[in-house]
Amino acid sequence: MNNITDELAKLHELTGAEFSRQVERIALRNEFRPLEGETDIYITGGETDDDFENQLNAARKAVMHGYRVFILPNPKGIRTADYIFERKGTYRMYDLKTISGKASVINRLKESIGQCDHLLLNITTDYSPRRLAKELKNYFSLNPNGVEVLIFRRGKLLSITRRSVCGRDFIKSFIVSYMR
Repeated sequence: MNNITDELAKLHELTGAEFSRQVERIALRNEFRPLEGETDIYITGGETDDDFENQLNAARKAVMHGYRVFILPNPKGIRTADYIFERKGTYRMYDLKTISGKASVINRLKESIGQCDHLLLNITTDYSPRRLAKELKNYFSLNPNGVEVLIFRRGKLLSITRRSVCGRDFIKSFIVSYMR
């Protein structure tokens, strides 16, 4: 039987429904165990990793929004997402970018190009909504495979898709949603 690293590596060769089935297969593997003291958060280890605290904070927010969260291992030599989120039987991979300073979000978004087509921005600081909207538009123009950016900010969840950034009034409507 393949280990989880082999299963994660297969994702780079799959697309469409095959990719989705593989993501679900990974989430349902026996290596995942419930994280002690948490609800709906599963791990395979990695509690001592440098970024585990950031991953756990964002995972807790995802659980508050109805997701089951599988924190993925970080195998050497394979670019992979940080999580698998499951809600209503749909499994998706997300790469976490925690935004805690005033530096440009676009640089963090660019880091994930080629790694994962769904991103999670956990914004823990004040960040200009107009600037963020422009950077999201820029990210989707730079990344033809980008599908969605989830944004966690102050207990809220915003889902930004490629289709939504192409809308005529995206920046204006994003600012209203972000500031609500």
